[in-house]
Amino acid sequence: MKLLSPDELEAALRDIGAKRYHRLHPFHALLHGGKCTKGQVQAWALNRYYYQAMIPIKDASLIARCEDSAIRREWRSRLVDHDGEREGEGGIARWLKLTDGLGLDRDYVTSLRGLLPGTRFAVEAYVHFVREKTLLEAIASSLTELFSPVIIGERMAGMLANYDFVTRETLSYFDKRPPQAERDADFALDYVKRNAKTPEQQAQVLAALEFKCGVLWSMLDALYHAYVDPKLAPPGAFVTSDP
Repeated sequence: MKLLSPDELEAALRDIGAKRYHRLHPFHALLHGGKCTKGQVQAWALNRYYYQAMIPIKDASLIARCEDSAIRREWRSRLVDHDGEREGEGGIARWLKLTDGLGLDRDYVTSLRGLLPGTRFAVEAYVHFVREKTLLEAIASSLTELFSPVIIGERMAGMLANYDFVTRETLSYFDKRPPQAERDADFALDYVKRNAKTPEQQAQVLAALEFKCGVLWSMLDALYHAYVDPKLAPPGAFVTSDP
């Protein structure tokens, strides 16, 4: 691999998103197009909760190994975004309002008893990646946020138009995410463009984003296999009330 200019590196990163981001997964086409049953939407929200809940743990592990105070200050905003400044605030609390609105018992959701093994493995692989790889790779793995505003817009419009059991309040988690994601992605993109100075480092950055896209894709693979086709949810996983 030849050394890319910063703009060429950004173009390569965006090309990965265009080809690998989970917006392209068949489950999202069903979810956003109104083709999911309520039980399938519940299963998606319940499993996605684990990802949301582990994001601040992932971010705290990045902060703990970062010697640059400027990066630590920047990254702390992500903890506040998800955990809030106090009880009942932040993205995790808003996600639980989503699962509440879908009729899921909150204690059941947070207990993780109904979690798909595929979800657990994917999320924990991401946490381990951030803990174990270089800081450059850890930051690069967050760059899926470059692409999240588009999928959020599609999700809000599609779900509100197609599901009578979903309200704007139910989906309030997504109201704040586009500007947060844009802020975070701008910082991470600038960081990797400035700090990936060798072909080897640039290859690591690209591989890190591919890995993160794979994490998100595999979570939807698990949902599709368990609840759509062939509907083989593993023992102990959430059971829908769909006919």
